[in-house]
Amino acid sequence: MSPEPFQMLDKDMRAERTSFLLALGLLMAGIRSVHCLPENVVVKDQRRRVDSHTLASSNTDFAFSLYKQLALKNPNKNVMFSPLSVSMALAFLSLGARGPTLTEILEGLKFNLTEIQETQIHQGFQHLLQALNRPSNQLQLSVGNAMFVQEELKLLDKFIEDARVLYSSEAFPTNFGDPEAAKSLINDYVKKKTQGKIEELFKDLSPRTVLVLVNYIYFKAQWKTRFDPKHTEQAEFHVSKNKTVEVPMMTLDLETPYFRDKELGCMLVELTYSSNDSALFILPDEGKMQDLEAKLTPETLTRWRNSLQPRRIHELYLPKFSIKSNYELNDTLSQMGIKKIFTDADLSGITGTADLVVSQVVHKAVLDVGEEGTEGAAATGVKVGITSINNHIPLSFNRPFLIAIVLKDTQSIIFLGKVTNPSQA
Repeated sequence: MSPEPFQMLDKDMRAERTSFLLALGLLMAGIRSVHCLPENVVVKDQRRRVDSHTLASSNTDFAFSLYKQLALKNPNKNVMFSPLSVSMALAFLSLGARGPTLTEILEGLKFNLTEIQETQIHQGFQHLLQALNRPSNQLQLSVGNAMFVQEELKLLDKFIEDARVLYSSEAFPTNFGDPEAAKSLINDYVKKKTQGKIEELFKDLSPRTVLVLVNYIYFKAQWKTRFDPKHTEQAEFHVSKNKTVEVPMMTLDLETPYFRDKELGCMLVELTYSSNDSALFILPDEGKMQDLEAKLTPETLTRWRNSLQPRRIHELYLPKFSIKSNYELNDTLSQMGIKKIFTDADLSGITGTADLVVSQVVHKAVLDVGEEGTEGAAATGVKVGITSINNHIPLSFNRPFLIAIVLKDTQSIIFLGKVTNPSQA
């Protein structure tokens, strides 16, 4: 494929670089409509621009939907995941899906298939991968995919080529007849790619497994304005009305984008990394967390984006924390409409036969926030088997809050979560 489409799309992405999009899921809020054109008319530049916006918007919707499901299933617990990792792993799987199974995956990922074609979705992820993996002196970020294939399993040449070209996937022959050896191979690969942060993606594998798809992310960035460790002190964090814990609380005096949302009852502050990527912290008023979560929509984010203004915050308090999460997503994805991959799947695009089914989708994430900056890693594994206001603003994040890590160039949210108890690992 010619590099020209990606060069032109890259210009589009760079043109949007200065617009901070508070997308708590993977990218930008606000879907642009695709206007009907005569069949013989192709406006290439406009079409690419719409595709990039549609990809971003769909990923944002998916991130919100998945967050709400995980928060619902884990009440009063920390929630942390990488929507980018999950969506890319499922898009990767969709390369081999056909018929209703394919439609269900793509619609479950919140793509409107009347506005965007399957090939455009994959090309969008291809470009996103290329953009995220560009070398940077100020940001450590690596995103990648891999597939571990049963030695006797014959994959279709098209699936192999699409996986390599569109998702830059490495392929490793694997003997799933020796589950322990296969598990070690996959887990060691993920551990290496995530700098040791994700140690055990899979707890077990079955001899019936014939294919495992993996996506991984590693992220490390330093704050543009760092917290001074000398000012970090133990302080109270109010987990609930009846529970308080002691946590190391960092403090900072800085000018940074801020917004008080009176309508939804929350305060927002954006902290920037030296790479100009950023973390958005959303602090609901007391007792307002559930109301805020229910109203997390792309439209809300657009309003927040347009409302952030630089303000001097003389007393910013933020807990130093490290959160680890581990999710099995089968039931969650089923509730979001992605069901067939676990039951009567048509994954014939992988091997040419319809005898494959997804037995498990697992996700792990780790996020460390400290005085120097933020380090995070996440991995998603898809196991496939054979079927049988004022200038002086004190702001203390001393109660549950939300966090999103946003990359400026691609507008990708690579981590999204809720900190309910910073003292919980």
